[in-house]
This record gives sequence, C-alpha cells and structure tokens, in this order.
Amino acid sequence: MLAVEADRVWKYFGDYPALRGSSLQVPQGACMALLGRNGAGKTTLLRILANLSRATKGEVKIFGDASRGDVVRRKTGYLGHGIGVYDDLSAIENLLLFGRLLGVENPEKAAIEALERVGLERVKDGMAREFSRGMRQRLAVARAFLHQPELLLLDEPFTSLDDRAINVLQALLRDALSRGATIVMSTHQIREAMELATNVALLERGKIVHTGPQTPEMLADPGWLYRTYGDRQVQE
Repeated sequence: MLAVEADRVWKYFGDYPALRGSSLQVPQGACMALLGRNGAGKTTLLRILANLSRATKGEVKIFGDASRGDVVRRKTGYLGHGIGVYDDLSAIENLLLFGRLLGVENPEKAAIEALERVGLERVKDGMAREFSRGMRQRLAVARAFLHQPELLLLDEPFTSLDDRAINVLQALLRDALSRGATIVMSTHQIREAMELATNVALLERGKIVHTGPQTPEMLADPGWLYRTYGDRQVQE
C-alpha cells in the first residue's frame, strides 16, 4: 500500500507555477529523500502533503484517503522551517496541547516520554520563550514525534540544528523506520539523507524529474543525482 500518492499536482502563486504536474508515490515504510535546488518546490509539495496548503490542480492521497480528515491528520507528523511551539507555554504544556489536539490517548504520558526522548524532561516546566534555540528545536522535534505518527513529513529537518538536536532527530528517525513509519524528508544535507533513505525523488523547477530507489552511486557521491538527472529539460 502507498502511504503517499500525489498525482499531477500543480500549485500556482499568482501566475507562477511552484509545482508543475508533480507526481510522487511513497510506499509504506519507505524513507523518501526529496531533493532539489532552492526554489524547486520541495516546501510547497510537503505543505500540500501535510494539508497545510491546497493544490491548484491534481490529487493527493494519504494512506489511500483523498479527504485527509482528522484520522489522517492524527497519523501524520510535520516538522517545517519554523519552530512551531508556543512561547508562552511551558514545554510540558506545549506537548499536552498538541497531544489533545491530535487525540493522543494518554497525552500526559506521551508528553513526558517525548520530553525524555529529546532530553528536556528536567526542564519540562520551563517556558519555551526562555529556552535556547537548540532546546526549542528539540521541543519542536518532540512535538512532531509526540503521537508516534505513521507518516513523517520533514522540511529541511537538519538545517540550523545544533549537534545534540541532530543526534536526537537521527535516533528518532531510525526508531520510526524500525516500527514501520513512512518518512518524506526534504534536505540539502544529501549525505545524511542518503544514510537513511530507501527512495529518492528529485524536483527540478516544480516537476519531479527522477524518482526511484537509493543507489550506491547516490550514497558514494552526493552530486551524482544532480549531474545525472538535474540538468534534464523540464517540459510542461
């Protein structure tokens, strides 16, 4: 079964097509590295998959469901460019709020466990606004993984993270894959992505020009994918 299916998705901002008929299929349990240069459309596509933005044309299904209502939302974790936590709430209050919104069965237990995983259990009552950037980043990671999502959508997750947050995130991603979760991750850190990726997709000017399994060439040479597929002429 496919966890993600995007069929000929277009997205216009005014007259500008950020996505131009992009199609993507991600099997359940896969880790898809979504690669592309700045402005290729990676963030736009991920936001549409996360139901934070609507496609202008085309269809998206998550676990076979095109409606993407509350059931699908509760199966999905999203980590975007912003930290995405409330400054005027404590760490535990942030996670309790999101846990209740996501319908977590025991939000208190889930929140404590999530804080332990990211090393913030000792400051659980501290206000988010008083945290260092690295601590806030780890809190955002805890929020994304709080409900043990079946699908993780991660937009440049390693960018600007401190070393501790990177280690925490890598461990959580491996744990998620081991329990059968699906990951779609956009990134410029190709080496780090290839170590986890089972599949790779390359976006070029709003269109996916290559998708397929990760190969030894990609793992050995981060520039191989761009040299091989990135200069193809993208046709409308």
